[in-house]
Amino acid sequence: MSRLFGSVRARATLGATLVVALALVAAGAAVLLALRDNLTEQADGRAASAARDVAAQLVAGRPFEDLDLPDEEDSPVQVVDEQGRLVAASDDLERISGTGTGAVEPVGAGAENKGDNEDDRAEAAEPGEAPDRGEIDEDTEPSSGSATVDGESADYRFAAVEVSTEDRGDFTVYAGGSLADEQSAVSTALTSMLIGFPLLLAVVSGVTWLVTRRALRPVAAITAEMSAITASEDLARRVPEPATHDEIARLARTTNETLTALETSVERQRRFVADASHELRSPIASLRTQLEVGAAHPELLDVDGAVEDTVRLQELAADLLLLARLDAGEKPGGGRVDLAAFVREELSQRTRDRVDVHADLKSVEVTGSRGQLARVLGNLLNNAQRHARSRVTVTTRSEGDRAVLEVSDDGSGVPESERERIFERFVRLDDARTRDEGGAGLGLAIARDVAVRHGGTLVVREAPSGGALFELRLPGPQSSAE
Repeated sequence: MSRLFGSVRARATLGATLVVALALVAAGAAVLLALRDNLTEQADGRAASAARDVAAQLVAGRPFEDLDLPDEEDSPVQVVDEQGRLVAASDDLERISGTGTGAVEPVGAGAENKGDNEDDRAEAAEPGEAPDRGEIDEDTEPSSGSATVDGESADYRFAAVEVSTEDRGDFTVYAGGSLADEQSAVSTALTSMLIGFPLLLAVVSGVTWLVTRRALRPVAAITAEMSAITASEDLARRVPEPATHDEIARLARTTNETLTALETSVERQRRFVADASHELRSPIASLRTQLEVGAAHPELLDVDGAVEDTVRLQELAADLLLLARLDAGEKPGGGRVDLAAFVREELSQRTRDRVDVHADLKSVEVTGSRGQLARVLGNLLNNAQRHARSRVTVTTRSEGDRAVLEVSDDGSGVPESERERIFERFVRLDDARTRDEGGAGLGLAIARDVAVRHGGTLVVREAPSGGALFELRLPGPQSSAE
């Protein structure tokens, strides 16, 4: 059961069915209440009409025994005087409740009113006359009750109408309106709902199940393809993208974009490992050869060469470790660095530069890791020293909210078509250059990675002297804080 309702399709079907069920129950209850109220009002109207008809006869002076009462089953009637005595009632009335009295047999009219009644009958019999011997109250008081007429019991709505006559006193006329139609209609509607609602819910559930299955079919295809990719470890595969513009299509596109990024990252890591192994093999093999020769022939040991290979191996290992930390998402520090003072300090520690370095430094602060920024500056200076003819220039300045550090040389420059490629790892444009002179091709890649992680950029352009100009732009302290 838990596995079944763990399905999105099952939950969607259940949710839709519950919502429709609640809506149907609410709508059904509202319909039944409205139907009952409407039919009850109709019964009240019939009862009030019957009561006023009898009241009009009383006002006209008609005797109690001659009252024209409505059909007993449709509208049982009672006429009660001001003492609460039943003076007139429908024939065959056996029981009644919900009115002023439960009596069903009228009492005598009283001898003192006999002569008046005869006069009333005479006056009522005259054609064209409508004697007005009293007043009918405009207000009608409804009530609910029941009555048994000729052995048949039923529920009624009773209307009570007050009548005042001049010669016979005050009376209350009670007339009933049958609720049989209301009960039959409500019962029929309820039966229809009890039969129709489950069928409608079954249709809603089936349609929802089919629609969600069709809608989620691409998800099943995506899931199957992702499982196959996981099993085969083939990141070149892609999940199918439905030809729609809905959320599932966006999910498929996002999944493929993620797979592309993952494939690129894995391929980059593979190339990195292969290139790193290749670069490490050369100094290690050279160092081993020199040590083996020195062990066999101490007089032939090239100590300087061994030291150079060791230093080169150490620098390469440091570069690889830094790249690994950067790839792992190492964040730069939050310390403030004055670029002008920082560049002067770094230049003062360089003693083996091939050409002179000229500095045009203006004080500007940045936020970041001093050690990583020192690596960037060192790599840029090393690159410029390898390619410069006679001069390397370092400048610092501010432009808006950015700090700018430029390193330029007067060498041959970088071809425009290669200006992005030089920032790739293990790339050396001069294939004829020896490894000792050209390095491993990691310096500029490290410099750009550090710049990006500091929220900045590193690009190369043509210097005024015709060589290469590397421009590092970093956000100032306020921009970094924002």
